[in-house]
Amino acid sequence: MFLSHGLRSGRALAKCLSLLVLIPASCTSENGGYRALAAGDRVPAFGAPLLDGDSLHLASLRGQPVLLNIWATWCAPCREEMPLLQELHEQLGPRGLRILGVSVDSRGSEPTIRRFVEEGGYTFTILHDAADAVSREFRTIGVPETFLIDGDGRLVRRWIGRFDPLAEDVVNDILPLLPAQ
Repeated sequence: MFLSHGLRSGRALAKCLSLLVLIPASCTSENGGYRALAAGDRVPAFGAPLLDGDSLHLASLRGQPVLLNIWATWCAPCREEMPLLQELHEQLGPRGLRILGVSVDSRGSEPTIRRFVEEGGYTFTILHDAADAVSREFRTIGVPETFLIDGDGRLVRRWIGRFDPLAEDVVNDILPLLPAQ
């Protein structure tokens, strides 16, 4: 009995593993399915509410480079990035870089998000996407994720996980996108 149960479990496991191999293969761009956004791709026509109730759409920012950071108040690495994003905003915002922080906190979290933003003194643009459409549209893995978008609405670079927005290579990717001074 034990042995036959083990064989059946082994076959079930083998079947599940074979499905895991087939699923990614069926989700490639060659088959018209899922493909992660890559440099040069046009970014989705994403929009979400601001904390004050208005909305903002990426299309309205055409002509400006955008650093879009997807985060949540409950995410420790996201919280660690925020002061660095603020510093980058203070340094390069006046030169034309738009930084958007898109919170994917659940519905009803607006007071928590506002308190976090106020306590941190964050002055860059914060959106609240309670439906988490940004994650589907930008095909993210989790939070935080950050996307550098050029003025034509094309992806320049993507960071998965915590990153240092003040790192030399990051700033070197941003500077050529800014208007000449």
